[in-house]
This record gives sequence, structure tokens and C-alpha cells, in this order.
Amino acid sequence: MKHPKNIRERGRKRRAKRVRKKVTGTAERPRISVSRSLKNVYVQVIDDVNGVSILGISSQSPEIASKEIEGGKIEISKAVGKIVAEKALEKGVKEVVFDRSGYLYHGRIKAVAEGAREGGLSF
Repeated sequence: MKHPKNIRERGRKRRAKRVRKKVTGTAERPRISVSRSLKNVYVQVIDDVNGVSILGISSQSPEIASKEIEGGKIEISKAVGKIVAEKALEKGVKEVVFDRSGYLYHGRIKAVAEGAREGGLSF
């Protein structure tokens, strides 16, 4: 019998590949890639054409860890999205494409996207 975690992870990676066929980031419109673990959320802004990560932030970053955020992991994810948007705007990025990395657009992934939109990014 196959372990359920391996089955779930394989399905997520298969969905991620399918999405990545269509979603690519350019210098004008980079890709926001979101990944999550049981405790943290990680976000990168990536230019796929040049193969460069423009910026990256996680829920463990000092900007987030120093804040007292109530409401659990979803509120922390929303704060991560807002800070990514602020830093991306500082670097001159206004429009992005969203890569959910095979995760459902729900919960913490959705919170990151909403936070980035509130922060001023459009996608």
C-alpha cells in the first residue's frame, strides 16, 4: 500500500507541472511562486526569462516575525503577501502572474494572493 502523504505530494507536483506549462514570469511581469509547509509560507518573485529570483520572503522573515499578528496562519500569510507587494513595488514590479504551485486556491494560498493585491500588485 502506498503512503497517503506520497500520493498527495505526487498529485500536487503533477498539478504544479501542469500550471507551470502555462505560467511563466518575465522581467515586466514576473511570477509569484507560493509554497507552504505545515508551519510556514514562502513566497518568491521570479523572472523566468533571465532565471533570476527578484525577491523572496517567508513567514519566518524578520519583517513578519517581529510583528504580533493575531488570527493564526491565514493572517500571517496575508501579511506576507502585503510585504511581498511592498518590496516588489520598491523594485518597480507592479504586475505579476500568480503561481499557486499545485496547491488549491484556498486558505493560506488565497490569503497570500489577497494580501499582495491589497499591497498594490495586480494579477
